[in-house]
Amino acid sequence: MSGDTAQIFGEFIGTLILVLLGDGVCAAVNLNKSKAQNSGWIVIAFGWALAVMMGVYISGFLGPGHLNPAVTLAMALTGSTPWHLVVPFILAQMLGAIVGAALVWLAYLPHWAETEDRGAILGTFATGPSIRNYPANVLTETIGTFVLVLALLAFSQNAFADGVNVFAVGGLILAIGVSLGGPTGYAINQARDLGPRIAHAILPIANKGDSDWAYAWVPVVGPTLGSLLAVLVYNIMI
Repeated sequence: MSGDTAQIFGEFIGTLILVLLGDGVCAAVNLNKSKAQNSGWIVIAFGWALAVMMGVYISGFLGPGHLNPAVTLAMALTGSTPWHLVVPFILAQMLGAIVGAALVWLAYLPHWAETEDRGAILGTFATGPSIRNYPANVLTETIGTFVLVLALLAFSQNAFADGVNVFAVGGLILAIGVSLGGPTGYAINQARDLGPRIAHAILPIANKGDSDWAYAWVPVVGPTLGSLLAVLVYNIMI
């Protein structure tokens, strides 16, 4: 596999792994009778950091390993990703996120029926606010994504030994999670939230409630604004 097809498939499989492991750690912490139940936010933050690292490592030899529409948008705006790949990348990321979430459902198949908390079930798939205040929630997602994208752009100005840059990305995700994740669960990635939310809506998950579509626009708009702002600041810096 080579060329554009390889890069698009890389975005699909990398995002699939990211969501499988990221939503997987949420399932481990949230669901009844899981061995990791109630192990807490730090476990989730570390799990997501490792999920991003593994997604990038697994897909990085095929393409850029964005795994995030906000990152793809930023890289297109700064010239490192051709514009003709933006829509295919985002579609591949969305599809990968849906399939990854479906695999989490299968991996924890008996546990949904044992879990009566509909919020915990939805929280396994998608993000939600600790305090529902849409302007504040958008601001939090904007700030988190701004840090993510600005750091990734800044990393491109640094020399890393082969493969070490992915550890830096994992550290970045961990830093955002523990420092800025409390208010909204730090989607900072439109596909990471919207794809699993779609999976939650369509899968026959035992005890699930609604998919909270009233909030679903927040983790789309916030990361988009954060990405645009990061590109603006980065262009000033260089």
